[in-house]
Amino acid sequence: MVKEMRLDSNPLPVHKHKNLFVKFAVSFLLMGLAFRLFFPDSFTFSTQLETTSIAEDQTESPVASSPNQTPLPFVLPDNEIQISQNETDSKSEAVKCDIFKGDWIPDSSGPRYTNESCHVIESHQNCMKNGRPDSGYFYWRWNPRDCEIPRFSPERFFDLMRNKSWAFIGDSISRNHVQSLLCILSQVEQAVEVYHDEEYRSKRWHFPTHNFTLSVIWTPFLIKADIFEDMNGVSSKEIQLNLDKLDKLWTDQYESLDYIVIGGGKWFLKTAVYHENDTISGCHYCPGKNLTDLGFEYAYRKAIREVLNFITGSKHKPVVFLRTTTPDHFENGEWFSGGYCNRTVPFKEGEVDMKDVDTVMRNIELEEFEKAAEVGSKYGVVLKLLDTTRLSLLRPDGHPGPYRQFHPFAEDENAKVQNDCLHWCLPGPIDSWNDLAMELLVNGDKYR
Repeated sequence: MVKEMRLDSNPLPVHKHKNLFVKFAVSFLLMGLAFRLFFPDSFTFSTQLETTSIAEDQTESPVASSPNQTPLPFVLPDNEIQISQNETDSKSEAVKCDIFKGDWIPDSSGPRYTNESCHVIESHQNCMKNGRPDSGYFYWRWNPRDCEIPRFSPERFFDLMRNKSWAFIGDSISRNHVQSLLCILSQVEQAVEVYHDEEYRSKRWHFPTHNFTLSVIWTPFLIKADIFEDMNGVSSKEIQLNLDKLDKLWTDQYESLDYIVIGGGKWFLKTAVYHENDTISGCHYCPGKNLTDLGFEYAYRKAIREVLNFITGSKHKPVVFLRTTTPDHFENGEWFSGGYCNRTVPFKEGEVDMKDVDTVMRNIELEEFEKAAEVGSKYGVVLKLLDTTRLSLLRPDGHPGPYRQFHPFAEDENAKVQNDCLHWCLPGPIDSWNDLAMELLVNGDKYR
């Protein structure tokens, strides 16, 4: 209504009205140009935030205009970088976990191999063939509390290990472990045994399709030792241990190896005389001798430190896993005094305490590993901790027990037989150690 009144009251002719409008428009444009010349920033400020990401996208992505150049990473504005980093950090923290803390949970998928599909299982660990009647220990898997780890993939392992060599260095637990890995790998390719020592304790296998070599080097102390035992563990003389000299059986092969799992433990509990600087310095459990009983922990720390110093000081840089000590589950005695293990299900956290000797050994391993890892990180040494002690503690059901022998109760169901509550049935809980080693190898940076 107002607009119509203004138009109707306009006294100017139509052509004069148009001329006046043109003049007004030209004047407005001239004033705008003049204002922009004197105050240029006032026009760019409001549009700067809107155009920043587009401009940076154009300048940081030269592929379209220069196809032969390597694309540069897209650079976000500072505020977006901060948000992106925060999101990445939170996601990273979400996957950070200790894969060695968790529980054994039921797993209906069962074993990855059997004593029929794997032909390298030693008789003492071939529990099913030896007549163990239960099979429930097959149906559990290790489950870390704050993350999930996949099952070991032999196909992926072979892809990573093409033209490589891997060795397990240590005592009979290392031999137990290498058999577990062999059995899993044999589901893809059969190994060819190419070497064994006189006692069949150290062995080497080759997988020709992938040119992969797998070895076990039997050196129960890792350091130089004179051992006077027969194959049944009967001693004729005290073990002589050189605490400042490594066993050349493994150090002489060290430079030919790409990956190593090294570990020890239980042999240090045996009676032994200690030598340092070619002089007797003491002993462990040597009553009747005029020697200072330094204790097994003294020798074990010396040995682990000597091993790790060699690794961090070597010019050769393989990937090295230090495997922590393995607990046994003898009840009501030891292996030589009627101890047995007849449980058929895993323990839950809090249901069992670690023995003092295992606690001492594991603490030594953790302390010496931490020192060595700090030193090694400065020189490109790759050290990984395979901390299998606590998860193994929860599996009293996974040992051969009396079934280290072939059908021990066939003739007398009440027969008294020696039990093995230290080594593991195959298949059995030790197979999970390969899952953990593989995960550390592939995704080690994810875990603390």
